[in-house]
Amino acid sequence: MSDSSEYVPPTVWTWDKPSGGHFASINRPVSGPTHDKELPVGRHPLQLYSLATPNGQKVTILLEELLALGHRGAEYDAWLIRIGEGDQFGSGFVQVNPNSKIPALVDRSGPTPIRVFESGAILLYLAEKFDALLPKEPGARAECLSWLFWQMGSAPYLGGGFGHFYAYAPSKIEYAIDRFAMETKRQLDVLDKRLADNEHIAGSAYTIADIAIWPWYGGLAKGLLYGAGEFLSVQDYKHVQRWADAIGARPAVRRGRMVNRVNGDPASQLHERHDASDFETRTQDKLQAADPSNGGQS
Repeated sequence: MSDSSEYVPPTVWTWDKPSGGHFASINRPVSGPTHDKELPVGRHPLQLYSLATPNGQKVTILLEELLALGHRGAEYDAWLIRIGEGDQFGSGFVQVNPNSKIPALVDRSGPTPIRVFESGAILLYLAEKFDALLPKEPGARAECLSWLFWQMGSAPYLGGGFGHFYAYAPSKIEYAIDRFAMETKRQLDVLDKRLADNEHIAGSAYTIADIAIWPWYGGLAKGLLYGAGEFLSVQDYKHVQRWADAIGARPAVRRGRMVNRVNGDPASQLHERHDASDFETRTQDKLQAADPSNGGQS
């Protein structure tokens, strides 16, 4: 017999109370803008509007990798979108991404601006635009794209599933945490078995599959997500650990992780990126040292 306090869903759900939890202030059951605010536009061909969540890191890592490969057309302006404050519901952002999620990209290199939203779509768009980090041979390309879309389909179970109920929900629900912890560990096992025989996710070459997967599962393996490393025994996934260390050591990955970051060591935070020199001159520690009266806010 069920407990008398067990929640019984109504016949028709209505939004009549806050959802609670970490994101209660921005959760709502409708789309569209909540306020008028145009997006800024910088001088580079590519305009990125983002935050350094795992999804946001995918794009900044790829852009830094493209620049490291010599693709000067990949120069970009990265503008900070503070999702906790509802910036993603401004009218300008909604025009770029009607789904109001970061990251969002506008390519202004041609006569007509092109908007691209959804992180996987942005990775694919940029890889094709610059003919880089995406294999040409049909079999290798299919493998790369399969893992790219594996990430897009799997990460919601890690983030919106495990991460939400383990770290952000207003109460700890054993069933929810157990369910999504089981799925997260299954996904880590999928990756661990793949990486046992392959240097990178799609095979021997470093590709956008690695760039898509690393911020989520590499971050998880290195204890960077949800404070859940011990809980999930991430050290047991030895091949994921090897791969996570190798990708994390890449200079472009280190730079990409800094862009639009607003937490952690101030030396690792580059709130906006408009020039390669910003990594040396405009991280939050340097801004704070230059003008401590305003907390380093630019």
